Amino acid sequence: MTDEIVDRLNRFRAEAASRGLPAKEVEEWIRVALPAVYMAEGGDGPLVARVGGDPLLPHGAPEPSDPFVASVDLAALPPGATSLPLPADGHLLFFSGTDVHGKEGPVPDAVLYVPAGTPTMPSPLEHSRREPYRPRELRTVWHQSSAQMPESFALDRWGDFPEDEQFELADELCGAWEDVGGYRPSWTLQIGGHPVSPQNDPVHYARDSEEAGPSGQSGTAHGEGADWALLATWRCGDDVTELDSGVAHWVIRHRDLAARRFDRVHRYVEMA
Repeated sequence: MTDEIVDRLNRFRAEAASRGLPAKEVEEWIRVALPAVYMAEGGDGPLVARVGGDPLLPHGAPEPSDPFVASVDLAALPPGATSLPLPADGHLLFFSGTDVHGKEGPVPDAVLYVPAGTPTMPSPLEHSRREPYRPRELRTVWHQSSAQMPESFALDRWGDFPEDEQFELADELCGAWEDVGGYRPSWTLQIGGHPVSPQNDPVHYARDSEEAGPSGQSGTAHGEGADWALLATWRCGDDVTELDSGVAHWVIRHRDLAARRFDRVHRYVEMA
């Protein structure tokens, strides 16, 4: 944990205390916060990620069923900057169309891991639905603690039916957190952390869909469902004019990520 993150947590505690928020819930808010990496255009740093254009695919790789979004150089991420069991090097390639919500369940070719040293070549994708997304380079990268959205925090903290006062407390904790957050540059791609969603929490959505099972009855305890994590979020911006403030999320179980089972990724597309 960096000195900057420790300082922010201390300022959050002080701000929450000044608002009379319960110390127990303040510490729980901190406990469930997750480290995340954010990437943006600009800067003169090393190339961390590439968005849009044609992907560099391994020789003989099958063509993904959706347009190429981004390629992330895993070796360029700050060490320990997320809580995810990511590979130490190689590239993660993300793919997504613009259909809101889209396919339920795993999307086998939504994420592709290309190990370091794998021969690749530029591979234009023959998608009739749209042109490739605008190509650009992401060289600005920073990491910081990522808090849950207030509604997600309330649901995880107090069960499926929190009281109005508990939702209000979660909103107040979020307000105190944001007030000490400092300046955050506009970002394009997020790795790890908690999602920021205009509609539904994609981690909860994946977890709850699996818990319901085919009969609609809960089949997985919340403790097991907590294994779900945000892998990445792409803020589409002007690249996708058909979506208003569109975002695409990729979520995966920790154990599937550790096993490199990217064919088990779930993907969700939303707009404001």
